[in-house]
Amino acid sequence: MQFALPPRRTPIAPPYARSSRFSLQRRKQLKAVAILGLALLTVFFLLSQLFYTSTGTPAVPAGTAGVVIVTVLDRAGFSDDYIQKIVKNREDYAKRHGYTNFFANVSDYETALDNAPRSWAVVPAVRHAMASHPYSKYFFHLDAHSLIMNPGKSLESHVLEKSRLESLMQKDVSVVPPDSIIKTFSHLRAEDIDLIVTTDEEDMCPGSFILRQGDFAKYFLDFWFDPLYLSYNFAKAETHVLDHIVQWHPTILARLALIPQRIINSYSKDSSGAAVDGVYKDGDFVIRFLGCDTDTKRSCEKELEPYYRLWVSKLKHE
Repeated sequence: MQFALPPRRTPIAPPYARSSRFSLQRRKQLKAVAILGLALLTVFFLLSQLFYTSTGTPAVPAGTAGVVIVTVLDRAGFSDDYIQKIVKNREDYAKRHGYTNFFANVSDYETALDNAPRSWAVVPAVRHAMASHPYSKYFFHLDAHSLIMNPGKSLESHVLEKSRLESLMQKDVSVVPPDSIIKTFSHLRAEDIDLIVTTDEEDMCPGSFILRQGDFAKYFLDFWFDPLYLSYNFAKAETHVLDHIVQWHPTILARLALIPQRIINSYSKDSSGAAVDGVYKDGDFVIRFLGCDTDTKRSCEKELEPYYRLWVSKLKHE
């Protein structure tokens, strides 16, 4: 018996099969896309190098000042002549060392102060300076009622150089004199420091301090200027708030260096509350007329005048 063989099936090409010609074209397209993608990545990398260093941090544009001097002027109640003397003093110092000045007016921050004491303006002013000079490394706030008396001293050699700062740092001492139980850390090194400040007989002294640009600086200033602190009736406003946050927040204390008062904050003989060896002596970096604007028996303009004349005389003999 013979059996019929099943009919052969003619192979049918899959409905989506591509011709070899189409596959070749597709490979060419993919190769072109890959080359284009590589080219774009290369361009992106090259452009990024224009703005970032090899460590991934923003590159500093040429001509950027390493130090910005922040001075907050309160024009209410002071003559133009007095203000111009302060400005001239700062401009001379900045020019000598390649620094730049940031002059702010208290009136610029009245909305932010929201009826808080006008002395609070220092905090938003420094924050403003940092935003205006994002590539500068250090911000030196010096109270307007102060004069730089020894302009030959750069901040680098006088304070900021590693060996110099480590020799100045006061370790394991009360943060707020005379006997705060909270003390400065003894293990800190110069590279750990973002905030450099002094104390007088009773408090920390925000009238003269140095702050290093960075995330800590922004955090510190925002925390210091918290609306809760502004609304609280601290007797010495921003000074007592600084005393408080440094003592109770180790994140801040871990970035803090206390240095001797006369290094950046010598008080005039008419200013009360100076630390031991905190009164101005000839040759000191600055003189500060603390309280001359709040004591009705004193005059900032009269106290400034003899020291301003002395400063001008020194300039003439250089």
